[in-house]
Amino acid sequence: MLAVLVAVCAGAELVAGRGMSPAVVWDVLGGGGDATERHILFQLRLPRLLVALGAGACLGAAGLVLQSALRNPLAGPEVTGVTPGAVLGAVAATGLGLAGWESPLAVVVAACAGGLAGAGLLWLLAGPGRGDPERTAVHGVLVSAVLGGLTAMVLLVAPGELGSVVQWLVGTTEGRVWEHWHLLWPWALVWGIAAWLLAGPLTLLRCGDDIATAAGLAAGRARGLALLCAVALTAGAVAAVGALGFVGLLVPHLATAVYGADLRVALPGAALVGAAVVGGADAASQLASRLLALALDTGRLTLPVGALTTCLGAALLLVVVRRAPNRTF
Repeated sequence: MLAVLVAVCAGAELVAGRGMSPAVVWDVLGGGGDATERHILFQLRLPRLLVALGAGACLGAAGLVLQSALRNPLAGPEVTGVTPGAVLGAVAATGLGLAGWESPLAVVVAACAGGLAGAGLLWLLAGPGRGDPERTAVHGVLVSAVLGGLTAMVLLVAPGELGSVVQWLVGTTEGRVWEHWHLLWPWALVWGIAAWLLAGPLTLLRCGDDIATAAGLAAGRARGLALLCAVALTAGAVAAVGALGFVGLLVPHLATAVYGADLRVALPGAALVGAAVVGGADAASQLASRLLALALDTGRLTLPVGALTTCLGAALLLVVVRRAPNRTF
């Protein structure tokens, strides 16, 4: 059923964009349409769809890995410092003229380098207490705040890059082409398989370090490998679409509610849920952009998908917290 939901979200995203009606999209998929319509569908809409699904899958799996490794239900990818680090790397490289939206490979390299640097800074600051989930989470929040401040300082050096800063901070699938997809899917596949192979150790880590150690697991080493997988998956997603808020935080809860606590099943499930969430949100943002443009009588208006996921995610989190006021996070 979830695979069907992903397919429905994918179909909705293909027909939600501007420029072609659903009937024309269906005609082009059947082999018809003129050259312009085929270019719009196969060179613009289809790669955007695949990048959205791939980024959502990365964030969903990364969030579940983080929450299992740190035993913290509110541990999203931001807690490692990788999301703000990746944003800082991409924005700094853009401001220095080393990368740009027209050079996806350079953006991916810069974002991954920044994400790994943010995670490395967290690892150094946590020191001997890096095995303590609470200590790691607190240091992650502090590192993320520092990296976010450095990103804001980029505006003082390169104020002309304000548009790039906003896009990376909010998250968008606008303008994604096949090169973005060809760079994303091998990275996501390799690190997704690595995370799935850690399902057993992650299940033990969820039970606590004492139980994991009694079962013969080197808890510190296993947690470090799990964090590396989460960092890599998040860096790949951020490099492709920017920082999509709340996806890596809430998708794991949906996945475990559907698939249970067995991470061998829940991790692929989290990837599917993440793909459905981001694909559906991107379709909704495109449709909302068209409706707002008509309502405001403006030629073009773009609602970033990251703004939609952040607003809806924050509202959903507020509902969950209010429904369980006595729960300790």
